[in-house]
Amino acid sequence: MSAAEVLTPMPKLVRDDVESSENYEIVNGVKVELPPMSVDSQIIASRLARHLSNYGVATNFGEACTEVLFKLPLAVERNRRPDAAFVTYAKWPKDSPIPSTNAWGVLPDLCVEVVSPNDLGDETETKVNEYFDSGVRLVWVVYPRHERFYVYDSPAQVRRFTRADTLDGGAVLPGFQLPLAELFPQLPPPPAQP
Repeated sequence: MSAAEVLTPMPKLVRDDVESSENYEIVNGVKVELPPMSVDSQIIASRLARHLSNYGVATNFGEACTEVLFKLPLAVERNRRPDAAFVTYAKWPKDSPIPSTNAWGVLPDLCVEVVSPNDLGDETETKVNEYFDSGVRLVWVVYPRHERFYVYDSPAQVRRFTRADTLDGGAVLPGFQLPLAELFPQLPPPPAQP
């Protein structure tokens, strides 16, 4: 460092700087901050995205992503951020440049919502309906604490799975299979009997 160089101190970080979140959605044109996901929900979303990504690579069928903001083509402005999503190469060609925008204009084929304890059931149901109204073909809703997995083939056609079941991707993700025991964290051992 030369004698002429003057260093200025870094500004002090305030709590709002550290805790501000860019984790938001657009609802009716208004930016709505999303509550943070619980750790178990984050782990489930990460594991599911990994399995979807592995499927996409193995089949050369598409890309998985997490926490991407998607512009939904609805009459009212809606940008939703599913916890995980899958976009086929039919909708986004494989060699296309990856967008550097905040919201992606491509509609996913699959949207996944992993429900945290602070998520409202009504809001989750609204998102499921908006995904289908936009043209999303498949929606998965996961309840980690109850180890339940709901597959929405349409808003009216819902199948329920547990950790003992094997999930399949149906017509939307042909050949995708996932034993749900691989998705849910290990259960604690049962209490000892007296």
